[in-house]
Amino acid sequence: MNAQNTIQAIEPSEIDAVVERQKQYFLTGETRSIPFRREQLIKLREAVLRFEPKLLDALKRDLNKSEAEAYTTEIGIVLSEIRIALRHVRRWSKPDRVRTPMTHFGASSRIVPEPYGTTLIIGPWNYPVNLMLVPVVSAIAAGNTIVMKPSEMAPATSRTLAALVRETFRPEYVALLEGEASVSTELLKRPFDHIFFTGSPQVGRIVMEAAAKQLVPVTLELGGKSPCIVHKDARLALAAKRVVYGKLTNAGQTCVAPDYLLVHKEAKAELLKEIANAVEAFYGQEPLRDPDYGRIVNERHYRRLLGYLEEGRIAYGGQTDDEALQIAPTLLEGVSTNSRVMREEIFGPILPVLEYETTEELLAIVRANPKPLALYVFSENARFQQDIIREVPFGGGCINDTLMHLGTPYLPFGGVGTSGLGSYHGEHGFRTFSHYKSVLKQTSRFDFPFRYPKAKNGLNIIRKLLR
Repeated sequence: MNAQNTIQAIEPSEIDAVVERQKQYFLTGETRSIPFRREQLIKLREAVLRFEPKLLDALKRDLNKSEAEAYTTEIGIVLSEIRIALRHVRRWSKPDRVRTPMTHFGASSRIVPEPYGTTLIIGPWNYPVNLMLVPVVSAIAAGNTIVMKPSEMAPATSRTLAALVRETFRPEYVALLEGEASVSTELLKRPFDHIFFTGSPQVGRIVMEAAAKQLVPVTLELGGKSPCIVHKDARLALAAKRVVYGKLTNAGQTCVAPDYLLVHKEAKAELLKEIANAVEAFYGQEPLRDPDYGRIVNERHYRRLLGYLEEGRIAYGGQTDDEALQIAPTLLEGVSTNSRVMREEIFGPILPVLEYETTEELLAIVRANPKPLALYVFSENARFQQDIIREVPFGGGCINDTLMHLGTPYLPFGGVGTSGLGSYHGEHGFRTFSHYKSVLKQTSRFDFPFRYPKAKNGLNIIRKLLR
């Protein structure tokens, strides 16, 4: 078996060997020690810094990400997660002493975090550094061994990550397998101890089904129709800038991008004008000529997005470039709530605009879709803000902003329902890759006879204690 971490065109027997090697290394116990975990996190941080120019270049080639966007949304977030994990991993790993009831007098209770074992992390193409390495940070901090499968749809980034892993970690500790979707299919047949998947709900169902066959726990980071609500009392110029930022980052190919806009009827005309102003301030009057404006990942997704343009009236934008796979920022009006663009996650720079007059009306529109991964509400009215937060189930979101909740390691990031299962970031990521083991230590200095069968007055005593 070649001791390389990167394995292309891999045979099923080789995948078996990789997984078995990882499991055997975990059984040595080396990954469990806190000094080892910290050492590996430091090595990862040094590798990310060393590979930063190559990662930036790969992200530019795969998705035309500017250096500012790539660092802010990918590399910087990874470094932030490493910093938090290094600072807190010792505390996170300590057993937690908890109370013990009177029925267990003489005993002590504690909860002990322990790593799952050998984990599989399957990453997406839209944020191929962030969404691949942040789960790796959590898995390292929790003490697991790791098999990584990056997306083949971001090939330059996949190759760069492969080199980073190969130069940084022992192959029995962290292994990265490149290849087509068939590699992921084969990996899902193996008995991992935990599977972490980021991608579409459609593929998430396949992952969960495969995991269920072996009773392997899963974390699913998916997507969905994330609404952006702009109320009549919002600061419209500021709201427009933040909506445009959230929608056009990575050309809209963001799982938490505003998927559709719900604006109060009284604010609609002014908001659309301010959105046009914000687009031109960010990307000029001809965004397709801006060298930092993102492109669609491939021809298939580009053609899919072109189909959405036919499902409404283009109120702004709509220009396309078939060769560059680019679509200008586009506002789409007159869309039906039953149309494809309002039923499917858009994942591109197209923003359907719907208006409402009452809270009940907008809630009916939002509730017509499954529970979203994100929700954004712009309003200066605290009661309106809280009404929306209370009435709509969603993974996470912002009041008077977009995307920014994703960038903090102190908030859990994850979905609900069809938008995901489980969460991560910071301590929440450590928890995702850990099993919390319950341990009760009972005294041997004395014993209570009433707990045993046929004890005199035993049941009466137990009834009193358990009330």
